[in-house]
Amino acid sequence: MKNFVKFLSLMAASMMIFAACGRWNSAASTGYGSVSAGTYVDKVVYLVSTDQTVALKDVVEGRADIMFNAVPPAILSKLSNEEREKLEFYSAPSGYWSLLFNPIPNEAPYVFKTKKGEEIFNPAAVKEIRYAFNWLINRKKLVNDILLGEGYPMYTPFIAGRPDTYRYNALAVKMGMNETGNEKKALNMIEDAMKKAQELPENAGKLVKEDGRWMYNGKPVTMKSLMRIDDPNGLFPLAVYINEQIEKAGFTVESFEHSRNTASSIVYGRDPAEYNWSFYLENRETGRMYSTLERHISGIYAPFFGNMPGGGIEGFWNYKNDKLDDYGKKAVYGGYLTSESFFNALEEMCVLGMNDAVRIHIAVKNNFFVANKSRFNSRLFYGPADGFNGWTIRFADVKPDKDGINKGKKVLRVLQFSSKDSLFMSEWNPIGIQGFKDRYSLAFTGVLTDEGYFDNPVARNTEFAMFPVDFSNAAFSPKLVASGKKDENGDDDFIMGGDILIPDDAVVYDTALKKWVPADTAEKAASAATGRLASGYYWHHGFPVDINDVRYALAFAYEWAFKDGEKDPYYDRPLSNITLSALKTIKGVKFNTDGSFTTYSNYFYAPDRENTAVRVGSLTIKAGNPDIKTSVPWEIYEALSEMVVKGARSGIAYSFDKNGGGIGVEVSLKSPDCLSDIKAKLQEFIAVKHIPASLRDFVTENYVIQRYKASIDFIEKYGNAYISTGPLMFERIEPTTSSVILTGFDRYPYDKEHFPNFFRMDLTTIDSIRAPAAPFAGRDAVFEVNVSKYNYPDGEKKDLDDGKVEGRIYLASGEEKIYHAKVLGRGRFIITVPGYDLTSFEKGIEYEMIVSSSIANEQPSYKSVSFKVLK
Repeated sequence: MKNFVKFLSLMAASMMIFAACGRWNSAASTGYGSVSAGTYVDKVVYLVSTDQTVALKDVVEGRADIMFNAVPPAILSKLSNEEREKLEFYSAPSGYWSLLFNPIPNEAPYVFKTKKGEEIFNPAAVKEIRYAFNWLINRKKLVNDILLGEGYPMYTPFIAGRPDTYRYNALAVKMGMNETGNEKKALNMIEDAMKKAQELPENAGKLVKEDGRWMYNGKPVTMKSLMRIDDPNGLFPLAVYINEQIEKAGFTVESFEHSRNTASSIVYGRDPAEYNWSFYLENRETGRMYSTLERHISGIYAPFFGNMPGGGIEGFWNYKNDKLDDYGKKAVYGGYLTSESFFNALEEMCVLGMNDAVRIHIAVKNNFFVANKSRFNSRLFYGPADGFNGWTIRFADVKPDKDGINKGKKVLRVLQFSSKDSLFMSEWNPIGIQGFKDRYSLAFTGVLTDEGYFDNPVARNTEFAMFPVDFSNAAFSPKLVASGKKDENGDDDFIMGGDILIPDDAVVYDTALKKWVPADTAEKAASAATGRLASGYYWHHGFPVDINDVRYALAFAYEWAFKDGEKDPYYDRPLSNITLSALKTIKGVKFNTDGSFTTYSNYFYAPDRENTAVRVGSLTIKAGNPDIKTSVPWEIYEALSEMVVKGARSGIAYSFDKNGGGIGVEVSLKSPDCLSDIKAKLQEFIAVKHIPASLRDFVTENYVIQRYKASIDFIEKYGNAYISTGPLMFERIEPTTSSVILTGFDRYPYDKEHFPNFFRMDLTTIDSIRAPAAPFAGRDAVFEVNVSKYNYPDGEKKDLDDGKVEGRIYLASGEEKIYHAKVLGRGRFIITVPGYDLTSFEKGIEYEMIVSSSIANEQPSYKSVSFKVLK
């Protein structure tokens, strides 16, 4: 069984071929003529299966072309040889397990009253107990027993092998964490923490231990475990193991078996004070390749990002950590002057997050994705970091149908696994911070929507789509200036400032006056960059994307982030938490006469000035949550906004927050009730010739009415309001089967080869590492490495005889040792660790040699081998 999974890994590392295919005439009755060659497919049909074994069989037999979700190794291992031959396999470390605690009240005496009035002692509120789980869990056992060896232990938010992550992963070594844990140590840590809690005056006589079980007010101290019953090959056996470990600490575990949808709603959409859960095992996506790390670590640890207990929703109990928020906001919003201070801040965030241990990382999953071999002319394009993604769908060279209603057309049938009640787990909410977060929805939003810029999935650089930026005219003059506040040590606090003058014709949006006003020219900026909207973009309802979409989106961000008085209806706290700091950096925007726009900002990304120019100069047509790849026309945002503030025709009270924030219904672009209300609001706009406040001086009544009518027509024709900008668009949603059908859009500005050309490059793969059999202190240790290269995504492997190969070893002190390889030829390299270095290594302790190989700026290949130094 395990050997077969290893066989899949070898196959997935082999050649990747990506070829072109023909175009077709539009099936969507948009009347625009022939379809642009922005995609290789004519139509995409997303299908759903509630059984992973059945879903895999459908791909094997050709009833579906690909399975978009990763297939568990336990299911793959049951395939026959004949079935394996029908499939192509793709491997990527695209998922991981983490353990999230409900830490209410997160302070001594660790007791709170539920909304029902019950007094509860919560062990998860004790930081030292949460931290002890790093040793209570045997990560290696879980990887071997549940993942069948296809994965590796994880201690930090960073996936091994991602750019610039090793300094953070080394922190686990420094903290003494290891893959097997130390159960005895963990239980002692928990016992010590409980005894200290027992000694608190507030808990005297209430918190006691009887017959090995902890009691509070005569009742067992209980931890509530939410178990994912819909994941029998992963999260469920993982939860069983965690429950058993917790019981060893003298706590009573109360288990609740739920599907993903129910469990997610409880954990992320309800008030932690309801105390429906104590801990929850998350199955998280690693995400695409990131060129920078600050948003990722903030999203994992910092409360302001809205991914921690409480979600930042007003009225809920919310986890707070001001230090994490301060570091995260400065990093995300460009507040560090030097690379050293920036990376030190990220390292400190990692330490704080690991120590506070509200979210603990357990294991990375080496996920497998499958496709039916006979249905494609070549192997699929996919992300080395995230597996199948939007690029996979856009550029799938699927063979035309041989018969039926789609005869001669390239129809890609994409199968997704989901438990019975978990389809569209998150609402199609394009504004709130929890909308469009489930993988089912993201599977097609990545195809339907283009971004201003994106991180190259292969290399470590940024590419442009909708909003190219002129690097040559970017200006930088950053400096730190006193904020007028004091830090925790009583010293002056400093924020980013600069010396770039703000021109007289720059503007900002005044949320109190509801209009654009001149920027304050007395202020100065750290950075200035000019971007423009790429020509040729159209919304799927047929109207061009224009500068008014840009202007509206920026004003919308201001409107909902700034609070004008206690009763400001145009304010959303969770949204403000992740946008306000960024908006405060903007000192003015100049809308130039040539259609470009220059932004003056106190954002400065110290490690890379080009990245600074991208972030400053590339505005957006997206209003709302900046971290989800969605966008719709300004009139849809306006309708949703006015429905939330002024009410809807149906009388439903809408909200941008998850589950309506407990006081209403979350907006949705596919819900029949919400769609009906969106249409009614747009019709109301037409009747009164409504012009949004932010566009009043720039558009005519005829212009806005035509936009309103176009969106109404789209909703009536396609049954949803997800009107976007990509090379594919919605044709229809089938409510009874939850299938989604996309079809080609004929007004897309780029040829089908435009984006693939960004990704084609030489990559390396480390085929093997041979460690010395018995390394001794004082004697050189030689590691033999074999490396190949191939042209991604085409892929014939050849020996690597150039490029860069090096090894890294992390010591318990946190020190990093780097050793450069010597080229022997024919793909062979040796890495030598000098004998005098080995004298400082602890004897009998297992170390890991992490080898990386690369040619230029592409994503390196990584492989590791363990060794021990003998006396």
